[in-house]
Amino acid sequence: MFKEYDVIVVGAGHAGCEAAAAAANLGSSVLLITMNMETIAQMSCNPAMGGVAKGQIVREIDAMGGYSGIIADKTTLQFRMLNLSKGPAMWSPRAQNDRKRFAEEWRLALERTPNVDFWQDMVSSLIIKNERVIGVKTSIGVEIKSKSVVLTNGTFLNGLIHIGEKKFGGGRTGEKAATGITEQLKEIGFEAGRMKTGTPPRVDGRSLNYSLMEEQWGDENPGRFSYTNVALPKEQRCCWITYTNANVHETLKEGFEKSPMFTGRIKGLGPRYCPSIEDKINRFAERERHQIFVEPEGWNTCEIYVNGFSTSLPEDVQYRALIQIPGFENAKMFRPGYAIEYDYFPPTQLTLTLETKKISHLFFAGQINGTTGYEEAASQGFIAGINAHQKVHDKQELIMKRSESYIGVLIDDLVTKGTDEPYRMFTSRAEHRLLLRQDNADIRLSPIGHQLGLISDERLDLVKQKVANSDAIVAFSKKEGIDMSAANDMLENLGTSALTQNVKLFSILSRPQVGIQDLRQVSPAFNELLNKYDKETVEQAEIKIKYESYFEKEQEIVNKMQKMEDKDINPDFDYSQLISLSKEAREKLLKIKPRTLGQASRISGVSPSDISVLMVHISK
Repeated sequence: MFKEYDVIVVGAGHAGCEAAAAAANLGSSVLLITMNMETIAQMSCNPAMGGVAKGQIVREIDAMGGYSGIIADKTTLQFRMLNLSKGPAMWSPRAQNDRKRFAEEWRLALERTPNVDFWQDMVSSLIIKNERVIGVKTSIGVEIKSKSVVLTNGTFLNGLIHIGEKKFGGGRTGEKAATGITEQLKEIGFEAGRMKTGTPPRVDGRSLNYSLMEEQWGDENPGRFSYTNVALPKEQRCCWITYTNANVHETLKEGFEKSPMFTGRIKGLGPRYCPSIEDKINRFAERERHQIFVEPEGWNTCEIYVNGFSTSLPEDVQYRALIQIPGFENAKMFRPGYAIEYDYFPPTQLTLTLETKKISHLFFAGQINGTTGYEEAASQGFIAGINAHQKVHDKQELIMKRSESYIGVLIDDLVTKGTDEPYRMFTSRAEHRLLLRQDNADIRLSPIGHQLGLISDERLDLVKQKVANSDAIVAFSKKEGIDMSAANDMLENLGTSALTQNVKLFSILSRPQVGIQDLRQVSPAFNELLNKYDKETVEQAEIKIKYESYFEKEQEIVNKMQKMEDKDINPDFDYSQLISLSKEAREKLLKIKPRTLGQASRISGVSPSDISVLMVHISK
């Protein structure tokens, strides 16, 4: 009935979809197995993509030939660039999306990918022979052979949904949990744990009073995630902001004794940076109110996502608290919020390719690795799909460096340090974030995508042209002077000191108060040059001019550190023989099996003196 596939992907969430697309586009035959073909790429929680550091990840996936950015752009309700008041390292794109359209576009994209087949079923076990995965077995007893398997099970592995004192098996509301895989892997010797996440109630937008809320529109000139010219929606939808109050908090507290979080029924840790509303009022008791974002679920639906009100309290308590929020006085609830507990596998059991150490040709991606968030999952799926293909076809593995991408930071953090709480990406996790900006993801990563075969020659040429054009603007600003008398009125209006002599455009642009658009007014030659280029190219040039010296210093640091990062360690190196290492270091190194000296240095419990010992021995 089935042929032997190159790659079987289990689960069709964000990780599974990117894994299937990447492997198929590289030329592998792929079977995507999901328990429900109607929920492919379902946005289980917030109908939004991007955000702080997450937006950078979406752009990185796109820059290398993934689909998440394109799908997000096609289905955008509203787009905002966050943190524009800060430096460019902090700028992060975020979009509100149409939930149904997002899933539909993902399914269509996969159906248009020639090498992808689909099968609706639950995978109950893996077929393993000689410590290598060779296929899967499903709940209806079908055995399907493959040369590699990517597990992207999300919240479905022994998923348990909690609403107050009620609990029932499920991977998402209205969908059953997946069983069998955890038990099998634990028997083999894998370590497993439990984690928790949650979601807020959904309400009827027709029953809300928006006049009591603050409007929150997207950017006037909205940007995009994808570096391709995919058509963007011409309109945007409004979101709204409202706040909880003391009455809301008091009502919620009535349900605390029935909260699965506070009674200990939920064992797994939840996401630190996306706490439930009961967690917020418990941990931040001094705060009189908490922000609630009122977000539409799509263009043509009245369903509203109540962002900031994630909860697992009894449904009646949820409702009584909800109707005390300004604008929600007559709210009709579609479905209550809930918490979900699920199995994950500590990611220290993986290599930097996301392949498991115990079983060859088996890859893990997404929430199974202890992460939270669509973007984090999608990037892992993308890398796992690429590496599954590379492994099957005896090609060089892809390992992303911390200095070249947020994806590299994410995977290195997981594999090297592990996590015991849902891992979310932040700009602060990247030591080289000045170089890992959202505006230059294409410059950083498109050559890698092109080398793999996921980016066309034409697309790489566009990236090279963008670099050349922005360099031309920078060169012009260093060559072209500006007349002092022409500039001083503008400088005075911008609140910066006047010139005492004629200077180059570059010098003025280096001032924080002066933007590239300001100089158009006082330099006709510069204005004429900028008119030749698109907005992204001009923005790129401005960032280069303003932060050139910082980038150079950061690159020097990267180059110095690179010596350690490039120092390979044989995966089979026997650390037990190095008695000069501390006992803790030996144990950790044997467990993690770092690929480079740089990775070894980031392992908790490995000291600088241990690294010095290691450096001597691996140099022999």
